Amino acid sequence: MKLSILDQSPISTGKTAQEALNASVDLAMLGDALGYTRYWIAEHHDFAGLACPNPDVMLGIIGRETERIRIGAGAVLLPHYKPYRVAETYNLLATLYPGRIDLGIGRAPGGSAEASIALSGNFLENVRQMPDKMNELLRFLQHDFAENDIYSKISPTPVPAFSPQPWMLGTSEKSAIAAADKGLPYTFGYFMSDQDGPAIMKTYTEKFAEQHPDETPGKIAAVSVICAETTDEAWNLALSNQLWSIQRDKGEGDGKVPTVSEAQNYNYSDEEKEKLRNMTNKQIFGNPHEVKKQLEQLQASYDVDEWMVVTITHSYEARKKSYELLAKEMLKN
Repeated sequence: MKLSILDQSPISTGKTAQEALNASVDLAMLGDALGYTRYWIAEHHDFAGLACPNPDVMLGIIGRETERIRIGAGAVLLPHYKPYRVAETYNLLATLYPGRIDLGIGRAPGGSAEASIALSGNFLENVRQMPDKMNELLRFLQHDFAENDIYSKISPTPVPAFSPQPWMLGTSEKSAIAAADKGLPYTFGYFMSDQDGPAIMKTYTEKFAEQHPDETPGKIAAVSVICAETTDEAWNLALSNQLWSIQRDKGEGDGKVPTVSEAQNYNYSDEEKEKLRNMTNKQIFGNPHEVKKQLEQLQASYDVDEWMVVTITHSYEARKKSYELLAKEMLKN
């Protein structure tokens, strides 16, 4: 089973955005050394607890600091951007780091309505144009516009020897069907979806086989994982993560990831205790053996051979340790 990293560049209480971004570079370097397949970094806007609004800039830095691991966006939120500009940017990265660039595409706003308006205007109209934008982006990457098309004589330079690999990211059947229609590999965000993930992945697999019978679909499921030496330690780290979600939903605090002590001493309401139980059911945590067992159980349902792991803890060292323990347990020869 392959393991990959999804990084949201979380900012912890007592830390700065600069420290969070430097921790992201460190995490990518660690993933490279440990044998993770990919490192993807997410895009968020005006999000107090997340430091990266622009994966492209971070990937330029991370590519220089790594050697083997594939790197990419998880995801570029295409409704905000012109396809030509995205193609230029990722062709540039693919020229710098040949054979290592993934281009994850998503349709979420990545922030508030106000942030979306400031970034790209009428977001709902941009989402409506998403299918056309996706087609245009793929044509720019593949350079296969019709001869009479206005864009047939231009290229998103530099044109790399190995093109970026597009991926469709989503949390619904609609995104899975769109990926299958276009013959694209698909990543399902298990950790952020309440929908029937196994059914969605099954739909993707079947639709892909119908339309592209000679190709093999690429499939990843993204999961929230916290791995520690002991179950109790993992539980405490997960509680901090869960309080962070509760505080974000309430608009409470500064948006940063709270400490374990803050999470243990927080006065949870009955409603919040129920939220904790629901989050616990969606999150994988425990010692290395327990985490491996949970992932193997999920694998039977999702029929994927690659898990993209997002781990958010207050301590950046605990986050790195989680990825180290997971790699030791699951990537060992």
